Amino acid sequence: MATESPLKNAIPDLNYEKEMERWSQVFKILSEPEPKIGLTPRNEVWRKNKSVLWHYPAKEKKYEVPLFLVYSLFNKPYILDIAPKASVIEGLTNMGYEVYLLDWGTPGYEDKKIGLDTYIDKYLRTAVKRAIRHSDAEEITLVGYCLGGTIASLYAAVADEPIKNLIVATVPIDFGPFVGPDKWAEGMRNGDMNIDHFIDVYGNMPPQLVEGMFRAIGAPIYFTNYTLLLSRAHDKRYVDKWRRMNKWTIDQVPFAGEAYRQLANDFFKENKLVKGEFMIGNKKADLKNIKANLFVVSGSRDHLILEDQSKPIMDLVSSDDKTYIVVESGHVGMALSGMFAGIVDKWASSRSNPI
Repeated sequence: MATESPLKNAIPDLNYEKEMERWSQVFKILSEPEPKIGLTPRNEVWRKNKSVLWHYPAKEKKYEVPLFLVYSLFNKPYILDIAPKASVIEGLTNMGYEVYLLDWGTPGYEDKKIGLDTYIDKYLRTAVKRAIRHSDAEEITLVGYCLGGTIASLYAAVADEPIKNLIVATVPIDFGPFVGPDKWAEGMRNGDMNIDHFIDVYGNMPPQLVEGMFRAIGAPIYFTNYTLLLSRAHDKRYVDKWRRMNKWTIDQVPFAGEAYRQLANDFFKENKLVKGEFMIGNKKADLKNIKANLFVVSGSRDHLILEDQSKPIMDLVSSDDKTYIVVESGHVGMALSGMFAGIVDKWASSRSNPI
């Protein structure tokens, strides 16, 4: 006697025509030319080696103090100017800010000896001086995102230049908490994972390994973007956003060898930033030297940089004016959506000498 399965009506019949149409659309999306990014008008102010200082003029200048954006060394900074109406930089210039961005560029093998201290003292410091001179401003606001916030904080701790405000978002400061496989942290801190030997062999951290590292930290969530594309390939607005994000995600750059060595040994292993022991030139980059107005932003859905890694800066600086907020966003979403522009403006507008 035949028995009917109770799941017979629970599993819908496969519509082959619809599925073929869906997959055809996905293949079309993946084979199309890459979308254009970085469309906000800009001009080059200064260049050193691979790095370029860009100026984005305000649509109608409303503030005397310009914004100087510092992005991570892991990725390309065009996430801050990813698309019209979703661009952080476009939003800030529309709000009346003169904006500068230091694009670190793509290191070659010949750049393997460039360390974090060199990036800060020789590149960032000079770029900030040029931006101040170019804007004819008396002070400047540093805006650091992700590892760019760490770099901006280190520079602010040793800077002689007039930094009025320091804004950092999704920023790792305390490297004690670790996001990623426990064995990575254990291996790095007890010496089983030999970063020095790796850098000696490769010169720079290859971009494929940088991407693989972020895939491992984000797995399995990292892979759901292709699943979402499959389910929403018919949505033109979603597809445009997906293509821009996907382009940026896989467009990794090499990480200069000496800089990565310092990041691994001095920060992840020794946590020298919170101890005030990291040296830039002949100066200790002690965060207590920072007296600029401070604004710190964390994302409630940020699974890459935890609040426990960002919030300690509030107790380490000497600033009288300091603000910490948590916004409903992930690590990248704050920049990808363009919402970071509004977050910056809400705090900085009253601290940027309105004209």
